[in-house]
Parts: sequence; structure tokens; C-alpha cells
Amino acid sequence: MNATIVVRRIRPADYVERGAAFTELSLRALAANPHMAPAAIAAARLLIPDDRIIVLAAWQSEALGSERLAGLWALHRKRDWRSGFAPVLVAPLLPLYEVSSIPVLDRDLANDVAEAMLRHILASSDLPKTLALPLLPLEGASHAVLTEAFRSTGSRLASHERWSRPMLLPEVGDDAERYLRRALGQSYKKRMQQFRTLTKAGEAAFRRERGEAAQNSFDAFLALEAAGWKGEAGTAIAQLPRDTAYFRQLVAGFAAQDALQVDSLRLDGEPIAMGLLIESAGTRHFLKIAYDESQSRLSPGRALTIAMLQADFAGTPPVVFDSGAGDSVDAGTYVWGERREMGHAIVTLGSHGPGLPELAAHARQRLRRLRKRLKG
Repeated sequence: MNATIVVRRIRPADYVERGAAFTELSLRALAANPHMAPAAIAAARLLIPDDRIIVLAAWQSEALGSERLAGLWALHRKRDWRSGFAPVLVAPLLPLYEVSSIPVLDRDLANDVAEAMLRHILASSDLPKTLALPLLPLEGASHAVLTEAFRSTGSRLASHERWSRPMLLPEVGDDAERYLRRALGQSYKKRMQQFRTLTKAGEAAFRRERGEAAQNSFDAFLALEAAGWKGEAGTAIAQLPRDTAYFRQLVAGFAAQDALQVDSLRLDGEPIAMGLLIESAGTRHFLKIAYDESQSRLSPGRALTIAMLQADFAGTPPVVFDSGAGDSVDAGTYVWGERREMGHAIVTLGSHGPGLPELAAHARQRLRRLRKRLKG
């Protein structure tokens, strides 16, 4: 380590007031992650007690005794069957609804900050020495930095349940048609013909809303989701009061920063597909999608993603668009052409031997494979 980095914990109640510092850090970060934002942690506090939320903040010492935020990682102290009932630190706080495990690191200090954070955990007698990172990119700059930090601290990184996540990483000179032709390849003509069938079914329109307008559309999103199979199964957000409260807090927090977006595809004035998105420093995360299952012949979900992409290129597309697709999602469902290798990682800090959480993860993976074979 070369830079003077000090890692301290911030109480969740105090961190929610650090929005300006986090925004400034995100603009110079190696990679942005909106799930580490104060607005995300404020919402997570509705589902997770404060004493289980560990917010690690890394500070760089500057002239005249001042400090600048150089890194932020929010972790959930947890112990359940997924970890083999051993204590772990999980990132993000709510993997069911969030899409990235990476910390936010100053790009010029990333290696020093990542190592300092791990050494802080190792030196803290009250913190578990295992990280569970179920949504970890297995390639790219952040992965390289974390891998080196794990190596330098004598830690063991084991990844499993790998998958490819669709991404949008636009190239210079791209427009919507050029990008779609490249991303869809031989299926371009078929997919665009499907997309154009919307205009034959009625008056089709795409709507993009941000900030307060997006927040006001959230109830329509909840209703659309609850009208489908999730409503029948009792797993729609609107049927889960605590989850609904979490999302309302999340939506309000990001809307207040103009970092919330709701995209909708409408047919004869009624939404047939809607997407909920949040963003940070040019990185946009697709959190949730809902669509009208009675219109399945029109492939409303895929049609929405095409309309979203066209709208992006009609303006200024995000630097990075993360589809948020998990390991059970068919990557071909989406139109975004780039892929990022993802995995569920278990990190045993300061040890090269596997612990209970890693053994439990491998057991779950074997069970999933067995269930898949029995079904197939």
C-alpha cells in the first residue's frame, strides 16, 4: 500500500446524510454501483436492522488534515442456511433486489483502498472473516483490483454458479440500428418484425419518465406486476408489505436525486411492459421488469428493451447499462449485445482453506444441478 488510507465504519443512520460525498466519489470511481448509495442503504434499513449493516468508508488523507472519501462498501452481517450457519458479510445488502456486489473505489487509489478495507475486516474482532458476494463480476477492472487485494491479504476466492449477464457498452459511432444489428446478429430481421407488430395491434407508444414523474408511475408498475404470475404466486412486490415499503423508500430516494427512471411501453394508452431503473455516474441498473402476460404474443418484455435502447441512442446513452440479469435468466431474452461474466463468490479472508460458507455454496450448486437433471 502506498497512499495514506484510513478505513472507518459509518453508522447507517449517519451515512444516509452523505449523499454529496458519495456522488463525488462515484464520478471518479473505477466503477459505479448505485446499490452502495445512501439512498439504497436508507431503503435497506427498512428490511435490515442497523446493527447488521456494516458501512466501510475509506478516506484519503489530504493537506491540512482534510480527508476525501476514497471508497465505500456496504455489507450485511448475516448467518443462515446459505452460509452453512457460519457468519458472513454479504454484498450487496439485498441480493434479491440489487444487482452488484462491488465496492465503489476511487480509480486512482483502487488497489490501496480495496486492500485497506480487507485488512480492516481482518483486524476487527467483531466482524466475520468470510465475504459472500453473490453478484460479483468475474472480469473487468473491479474484479482485477479485488483479486489482487485478495491475493495480497492471503485470502481465498472461490466462485461458482457462473453466468453471462447482458450489458450495453456502446461503441463510438453507434446508433440504435447499428447497435441492434450487431447485437441481434442473424435474428435482427425477425426481432424487428416482431417489434413492428405492435403498431398493427393498436396505438403503440414508448414513455420515459424520470425523477418525480417516475416516482408517480411506480404504482402502475406494482399493479402491472401483480396482475401476472407473481400475483398468482403471492410474490409480487405489492403483496409483500415490507418489500413494498422498501421499494417506495428506494424510489423516493433516487427520484429526489433525478437518478430514478421508469420506462413503459403502452398499447392504446395502457402499459403492457414497464421497467424500473436506477443510476449513478453514468451507470444504469435495470432493477425490475413487469409486463402484461395477456399480450405475450407481442413479446412485450423484449419489445420494451428494444424501445429503451432506441430511446437511449436518440439521446445520450449510459456509459454502462447493466441488465441486472441473474443466473436463472436466459441472456437471449434481452437485446443488449455485450456480456459480462458473473458469479457467486465466497472469499475466505486471510486463509487459503475453504470454510463452511464455501462448502454450503458448493452443496447448493450440486442440489441445483440435480434438480435440473431430474426435471430435464
